[in-house]
Order: sequence, then C-alpha cells, then structure tokens
Amino acid sequence: MLDVLGRGTAHTCDGLTRRDLLNVGSLSAIGLSLPQLLQAEQASRKDKDNDRSVIMIFNLGAPSQIDCFDMKPDAPAEIRGPFKPISTKNADFDISEILPEHARLADKFSLVRSCYHTAAAVHDTGHQMLQTGRLFTGGVETPHAGCVLSYLRGRKTDLPAHVVLPEMMGRTGGNLPHGQSAGFLGKAYDPFVLNADPSKPNFKVPDLLPPSSLGDVRLERRRALRDIVESKLSAFESSENAKLMSDNFQSAYRLINSPQARGAFDLEKEPKEVRERYGMSRFGQCCLLARRLIEAGVRFVTVNTFMTVFNELSWDIHGTKPFASIEQMRDQVAPMYDQAYGALISDLEERGLLEKTLVCNLAEFGRTPRVNPAGGRDHWPQCFTTYFAGGGVQGGRVVGKSDSIGAYPDERPVNPAEVVATIFHSLGLDLETHLPGPAGRPFPLVDFGTKPIHELF
Repeated sequence: MLDVLGRGTAHTCDGLTRRDLLNVGSLSAIGLSLPQLLQAEQASRKDKDNDRSVIMIFNLGAPSQIDCFDMKPDAPAEIRGPFKPISTKNADFDISEILPEHARLADKFSLVRSCYHTAAAVHDTGHQMLQTGRLFTGGVETPHAGCVLSYLRGRKTDLPAHVVLPEMMGRTGGNLPHGQSAGFLGKAYDPFVLNADPSKPNFKVPDLLPPSSLGDVRLERRRALRDIVESKLSAFESSENAKLMSDNFQSAYRLINSPQARGAFDLEKEPKEVRERYGMSRFGQCCLLARRLIEAGVRFVTVNTFMTVFNELSWDIHGTKPFASIEQMRDQVAPMYDQAYGALISDLEERGLLEKTLVCNLAEFGRTPRVNPAGGRDHWPQCFTTYFAGGGVQGGRVVGKSDSIGAYPDERPVNPAEVVATIFHSLGLDLETHLPGPAGRPFPLVDFGTKPIHELF
C-alpha cells in the first residue's frame, strides 16, 4: 500500500531519515529490474486496444451453492435445505428465494456451477487459488489478478490501477497468505487499500490526504527525496532501484494531491437515494465506491464482502458461534448482499459501463451438500458456483452442472486457473505472456493448457 507519510527516526546529515528512503510509495519493493519495467511499458502499449476494467467481489466465507445458486429441490430435506428456488428473468436457471434481486437481473449474469479445487478445505488456500490462479508452493506467492493487470498496463489516471475495498482479508484460520498482494512482482504493484468503512459517518480515506498536522515543509521534504537521490547519491541514482523509488514516490505524491482522486473517493457526491439504493451497509457502500472508482479510471477493484469468518456474520454458515447460521444468512447476509449486487449491476448498465466492466463473484469453495447436526453447512471445495456479468459475458447462461446433490461437477468441471484465465481473457490479455518470476525466471501468466471459460462469451 502507498505510504508517503511514515515517520522515521534515524536521520541523515541532510535531515532525511532512513525510513524516508524506504517508505515513500512502497519503496521496500526493491528487486524489479529495468528490463522488467520496460516489459511492463511495452505490454501496456500493446494492450491499449482493450480498456476493460474488473470488479472482483470476493465472497469471503463461501456461500452455499445449494442454498443460493445451485438448488436441489428434489433432493432429500437434509440436502436441499429450507429454501425454495424462484424463477428468473430471461435466464436458463432458477435461483434461491433469498436472492430476489439476483432473480430480477439474471439476464445480466451467468453462473458457473461446476467449479472445484483439490487443495485443503481451508479458506486461505481457496483465497489464493481463486484470486491468483495458483496454490502457493515453495514459499512463492503468485500475484493477485489485479496486481498482474497493474504491472502489465499501469494506471490510467492519478488513481491507482488496483484498489482493495474496504481492507485486506483478515484471519480465516489457516494463517496463510490470502493472495491479495503482488507477490513476486514486488510491493510496487501491491493494491491501494482503503482501510476504512465507507458506510460510516464522515468517511475519510486515511492514506489519501496528509493529516492536518503535516505542514508544507515536511511534505516538501518528502518531495525533495527524488532530487537528493539524483544529485547527491549518484551511485544509487544510477541503479535500477533508484528509478523504482522515484516512480513510486511520484505516483504516491500525485495521488495525495489529485482532485480527481479525492473526488472519486468522495461518496458525499452521491445523492442520498443512490447511496440508499445500494444499502447503507459496509458492503453496499463499497460496491458504490467500486462503481465510482471504475468510472474515474481505476482498472481493477477488489471488494471483500467480509473481512474474517470469526465473530462476524459471513457466508461461513457452520451453524454455531463464532460462525453464522443458515437463518442468519437468510435474514442478514443475503439481503445485504443481494441489494448491493443488484444496485451495482443496474447502475453500471444505466451508465453504459457494464459492457466494459467485468463483475466476477468468486468464493474460496462451496458448502457441504448435507446439513450438519448444528443446522449449518461446512467447507466443501469439491463443487461450488461462481458467476460473471459484463465485460463481454453473455447473461442468463449456465456453464457446467453439478450432480444430483451438488457434491461434484457432473459436466464441464472448472478449476481456479480457468476462472482467473477468464478474467484475463475479458481484459484482452495475452495468456501466453510471461511475468518476471522469482530469481528473474520467466513465469507464465497461466499454466500451459489453461483456457478461459469460453462458454461465457
């Protein structure tokens, strides 16, 4: 995350601190070579013909496929659960009665009912795979899809290329990385993280503007770092790392001084009825903010529906505390989520943004077909549903099919790598592109043979 305001302690003879040199614009991200930077610039020029953006809604906790998107009304009661399917608008599928706005807009999105993965049934592994396309192995963290886009195409405006709302994923039990960073690409390509709740009164972006205690002199001292690197640290200035430091500082400085950036994050500019249309929940206001950021030129926005599965209502419906129950999903989680998603899709379409904005709704796995003794459902990576709207996707379709109880894919199994490849395909990225991987070795954007879900387009 960008940080131009960090306080240092060890001062040099120029009055600068060692931390000044490390904290300006994520300057700890050292290790990206000049050839790699040039490759990014070339890729950016090559891909100008496709200017699509992405909103990734990540349903942390994992919705139940059987209770939401892939209902089994003819299965035994302990499988089908308490909810009934309802018909949808001009779509080839039914959907749960707890998602009426989804039913109303079903012609705008398509379901993939045959997703699966073979990693451990813990949240963190699914987070990695569905956001990067790979399970982290050997200490190598692969980059989030939004960070890849940031590397290949850069920013369009003063705003960052990739923003995470409202904050990074928190603890989900596995103590593993969640896959929301730039990984081996380096911190220069980490997302800008809001770290605030936009539903709160007097919402402010903590890292967008300098605090009132920060005077012009100190801010100018930060700005002078670039001049000092160029004029006094000639040996360092000639290195590749100096260019990275300079570029990141200029990006950070431009952000905190940009009227466009301040305006994009200012939800007070939205009419009250628009804000209420999304719902005044944290997730609802994040969806509204995502629309504003896409409209202002951000390439990729990741919205975390929830931050953790502990002591917070989420899709993680084990049925006993500190987790949610099926009834809480019905009464609180689903209505909040359904309202915000419906408003987002409708708003994007009304503004002419849906065709050039892919909205993908992902999760780390599904839930067990059989209801557990506590009346909930547990982790189940063997079969789950994801869905896509906009960005060239044809709405109202179903890709894949699960078996009679929603336990395993029965037709067209889809793995996480294919999901991420679908995002890259919508963005017009060349799937044969290679990234600068660990130790400078070329790293394929997707593994050999991985294809997008073409049936969606």
